[in-house]
Amino acid sequence: MSEKPIEDNGKAFLVLLLPISFLIIFLVATWRILLAVIFLVIGFKLWQEYQWQQWTVRVNPIFHQLVRENQGRLTPMDLAIRGNFPGTTAKRYLDSKASEFGASILNSEEAGQSYYFITASILGNILDSSEPIKELPTQPVTKTARSLLAPPPPTLKEEEPETESLPQATHEETKRSLEKQLVFGSLIQSELAKRLNVYSSTVYKRRNDPEFPEWSRSRDPDGIAWSFSEKTKEFFPLDEEG
Repeated sequence: MSEKPIEDNGKAFLVLLLPISFLIIFLVATWRILLAVIFLVIGFKLWQEYQWQQWTVRVNPIFHQLVRENQGRLTPMDLAIRGNFPGTTAKRYLDSKASEFGASILNSEEAGQSYYFITASILGNILDSSEPIKELPTQPVTKTARSLLAPPPPTLKEEEPETESLPQATHEETKRSLEKQLVFGSLIQSELAKRLNVYSSTVYKRRNDPEFPEWSRSRDPDGIAWSFSEKTKEFFPLDEEG
């Protein structure tokens, strides 16, 4: 009765021993070839990574230019069209840059996948576009109780709503400020807003308007028309009246 289980276990061991023996013989005979194949695969991977790093160095200037032109918003199609390479390659490149710079990725049905890279100049434009918070006038607190028969205190006249214009600066101060600011031939958004006596957000909203030069001329104390450069994000005078 006990010999049959032992015989069955011996047969099962032989069945397992046979393929293991063939595997050991195969590894002993071909280990040099297998080792060479492993080294070739590793070398090929390293070569691909080196080629990718060299390619990204050539594409970086195109990427930086697109970030400036598009205010930080990029899509794989934008990069693929500008660089003339496949969309899958452009997406891989943008994914690596998004991971490097911590960019935001937004998926939409209309525009597809968009990458948002925030730079200092873009952040400054966002902050400039926000309207300043108007402070409410503080009401005086009376410490003494008013008599029931005393007439009520005169109410202050309601202040008129504040327009976009700021307090007027003198002509001489504006002229001296313009000469000092135009050392480099241009003004930034906040400087031009101060000169035109408006909020910086007003200039930001109107800067791409075709009628911006005439509008800025009408508000400039010297009648100078200004134009906006998308490339440098600065404002340049079109003409000056002596």
